[in-house]
Amino acid sequence: MALPRVLVLTSTLPAREGDGTPAFVADLSRELGREFEVRVLAPAVPGAATAERLSDTVEVVRYRYFPERWEDLADGAILENVRARRSRLAQVPFLLGGLASALRREIRDFRPDAIHAHWIIPQGIVARRYASSVPTVVTTLGGDLYALDNAPARAQKSRVMRAASAVTVMNADMRERVLALGADPATTHVIPMGARVGSLAHDDRQTAKPATRKHPVHLLAVGRLVEKKGFDVLLEAMRRTHARLDLTIVGDGPERARLEAQAEGLRVTFLGQLGRAELDAALSRSGIAVFPSRRAASGDQDGLPVAMLEAMGAGCAVVASDLPGLNEAIQAGHSGVLVPEGDPDALARSLEVIVEDQELRAALGVAARERAQEYSVEAVGARYRALFHDVIG
Repeated sequence: MALPRVLVLTSTLPAREGDGTPAFVADLSRELGREFEVRVLAPAVPGAATAERLSDTVEVVRYRYFPERWEDLADGAILENVRARRSRLAQVPFLLGGLASALRREIRDFRPDAIHAHWIIPQGIVARRYASSVPTVVTTLGGDLYALDNAPARAQKSRVMRAASAVTVMNADMRERVLALGADPATTHVIPMGARVGSLAHDDRQTAKPATRKHPVHLLAVGRLVEKKGFDVLLEAMRRTHARLDLTIVGDGPERARLEAQAEGLRVTFLGQLGRAELDAALSRSGIAVFPSRRAASGDQDGLPVAMLEAMGAGCAVVASDLPGLNEAIQAGHSGVLVPEGDPDALARSLEVIVEDQELRAALGVAARERAQEYSVEAVGARYRALFHDVIG
C-alpha cells in the first residue's frame, strides 16, 4: 500500500549534512518519513545538491530562482540576510516566483496529500495562492510572526491563518497571536521543533567541576550573531561579574565584528558556525549554556531555540531570558535559571551563583536533561505524524 505523501516547503535546510545550518526541518522530515512519503522543496543555496535523499522515504528537491553568482538570499536566515545587505531585496520577488513555479510542478508531479509550510511568509502565502486545494499545515517559528507586523503583512498572514488546515507554533504566546490573526483554535497547536537530545552525551564531571583561577567554568552560547540573540548583553554581564569563567560563542552572522570588538579583554572565543559533531564536542566541554535572547528593535524574538533544547539534552546548566517559549521549556530553578531579558546585571548575578555552586550546577544539568526528553526529535515527530494523519484523514 502506497504511503500518503507530504510536501514540505522550507527556506532553511542544510546544504550538506552537519554543515552547521539549523537542521530542524530535515530532522522533522525524517520523522514524518516513518509513515509518509516526503518531498522537501527548498531554494538553492551555495554548495547544495539539486536533489538528494535524506532517507528511503524522504527526498530533497531544490529550485533555482536567481543567477547562481548572486543566489544567496536563503543561505542562512532570510530576514537577517536582507538586513545585512539591502541589495538582497532584489532577490525576494524571484524567490517567490521560483517557489510558486516549483510548487505548481510538485502539485502536478508529486501529487501530495498534504503540505507542510514552514513559515507563514513566504511559504504559507505561496501555498495558499497556488495549492489551495491541498490540506496545508502552517508552522511559524517566530520571526515571521513577531517581526513582520505592518498592516500589509498582517493582512497576508491573516489570510494564510484562516485558510490553513492546521497551524503549529512554538509557544503559548505565539498561539494567542495566530488566533488573533484568525487561526482556528481547534486546529492550532503548540508543537515546537524537535531537538537531538538522545545522542548528546555530557561528562558530569565537567558540570560538577568547581571554578578556580586555573580552571574556570566554561560557558557556551549558541546562535546566529544577530540582535535578538542578546549576545551583547552576555558580554556586558561577563564584564560586570567577578566569577572566574570563560565563554565560547558558536555561530556567525552580521553582528560578529561588533561583538568581537565588545569582547576585547574578556576570555571569549568565537568559533563561528560549527557542524553537528563539533557542536556536540563544544557542548560536552561546557558546564553552563547561556541563551540571553531578547526582543529586537524590529519586534523579532526567539520562539524556542532548538540550540537551547540541545544544550539541555546535553546536561548543561542553562541560563536563559524569561521570554515566551524559553520560560515554557525551562522550569525556573529546577531545570534551568531564568533572568529578565536585556538585564546584564541580573545575568551576571545568576552566573556568579551557578559558577560558585557546583552542586547546583550539576542538579540543574540533570533536571535539564530529563526535561529535554519531552522536546526530542522523536517525541515531536510522533506528534506531527499524528497531526498529518488527522489532516489527511
